[in-house]
Amino acid sequence: MNRFEDGLERSLFASRWLLAPMYVGLLAGLVIVALKFFGELWHLIDDFSMEQSADEVTVAVLSLIDIALLGNLILIVIFAGYENFVSKIKVAEDSEDRPSWMGTVDFSGLKMKLIGSLVAISVILLLKDFVAAADPAKQLDYEAVAWRIGLHFTFVISGLLFAVMDYWGAKRQALLLETKLKAKGLNPDTLTDEADVSTADAR
Repeated sequence: MNRFEDGLERSLFASRWLLAPMYVGLLAGLVIVALKFFGELWHLIDDFSMEQSADEVTVAVLSLIDIALLGNLILIVIFAGYENFVSKIKVAEDSEDRPSWMGTVDFSGLKMKLIGSLVAISVILLLKDFVAAADPAKQLDYEAVAWRIGLHFTFVISGLLFAVMDYWGAKRQALLLETKLKAKGLNPDTLTDEADVSTADAR
């Protein structure tokens, strides 16, 4: 029975590698996004003239920012998702170019970064609509704009709800840890850092 249980647990633990091809697929998606970015940049440069209005240039630049934010979002999911659910990225541990947030974003932090990126992208889309509305030659689809505004507020409210849930979850964990420490006769106020807390909690 123990051998069967051990084999089952090993299989379940190894199943996390099924996620690795998905992150490789996202990497391919990031390459496509990069190609799209340079395509938009080429169109911006090729179509540029001094007769262009500032609004047209603004919309084109906002499109580039929109694509760049999407690239950031994909990269966050790849790095944080791989490190949280598959394995540590050891080659980046001693690298000077390692992003400061790598290794520090847990599942809760990943959710907040995702929703923050989605809010930023929706803001860019709304800014493009706002700039386009100033051009009388362009016909604005107000129904689509209304949907974008609704989605933007949905993302904002979702982010606030996630933040509240994370806050109460962290507070609950802190109370549980404090209860454990007091049960062991330790004073939480005398523990100076996380190492002391984790050592005391492991006793």
